[in-house]
Amino acid sequence: MRYPQGGGLTDTERDARERVRLQAVACFESGTKSREVADALRVSERSVERWRRQWREGGHAGVASKGSPGRPRLSDAQMARLERELERGPLAHGWIDQRWTLARVKTMIGRLFHVSYTVEGTWRLLRRHGWSWQQPARRAIERDDDAVELWKPGGVAAGKSTAAANGAWVVFEDEAGQSMTPPRAKTWGRKGSTPVIRVRGRGSGRVSMAGMTCYKAGERSRLIYAIREYRGRKEEPKGFGWKDYRDLVIRASTQLGGPIVLVWDNLRMHLVAPLREFFGANADWLTVFQLPTYAPDLNAQEGIWSLVKRDIGNLAAADLGQITRAVKRKLKMLQYQPGVIDGCLAGTGLTL
Repeated sequence: MRYPQGGGLTDTERDARERVRLQAVACFESGTKSREVADALRVSERSVERWRRQWREGGHAGVASKGSPGRPRLSDAQMARLERELERGPLAHGWIDQRWTLARVKTMIGRLFHVSYTVEGTWRLLRRHGWSWQQPARRAIERDDDAVELWKPGGVAAGKSTAAANGAWVVFEDEAGQSMTPPRAKTWGRKGSTPVIRVRGRGSGRVSMAGMTCYKAGERSRLIYAIREYRGRKEEPKGFGWKDYRDLVIRASTQLGGPIVLVWDNLRMHLVAPLREFFGANADWLTVFQLPTYAPDLNAQEGIWSLVKRDIGNLAAADLGQITRAVKRKLKMLQYQPGVIDGCLAGTGLTL
């Protein structure tokens, strides 16, 4: 079956074709022969004969374009259905990865509506309806989206009401780490030649970071952090233990000068018995809320780590100490930028 074409011509091309038709009509009215018209307009003589027949039967209206085959052929209802199918993802339609390409969308249009679009026409169709080529964010398959949506009104409301009743700070806590291999960041380079960033291939160690973004109505937002280096030495801790988290919470309470509503994820070290006992013993100034599983997008501290990783992109560090100094410098700068810290909360979609 041959499907009707869609999306193949631009508006400029359609206007040009319409002008040629009008010039042909003028030639017909003056009695010019078909061969001469074809040579003058640089079209086939067969097309000229077809236009002359249409002109004899219907005059100017008969020759006028009935609509380019490149015009979109999907109705609003069909486009809405296509968008729903695209949002389900390529896996739901038999592809092995989760990447929508123009060729795959073109195939989907043919499957659903028996309409054949060109690749270029598919691009125009998607752009016209607000779709663009993007780098997707990764999200764990184990994440329960329904639980996340239920937590947003329930968990946030409970945390806000607790904070308001106690005059407490709402504190988001999270951890991150950085090895000797820096994050890749975009850079300018000559076309056809991919830039190469040389980094050290040898060398061990890791910089562990724990941070807290702190919010309270009427107060300047705060950032509190702790950094630990791991150089692979014997009996050296690789990261933070439960005592480190306890001390960080106590330090936050001291610096903030008030009670805390702590919001953090379900990291195994967050759930150990000694920490639960500590929380229970200090319930008069400390309330803890657990984020849903695999929901880093609800943690404002994640925005801070994104800014830090962006700042050290392509950093060819000579040693672990250079990475530590770069991380500390960026975090110290962010401490003096409460507007940026507020933006990290806004990025989660949560409000206080």
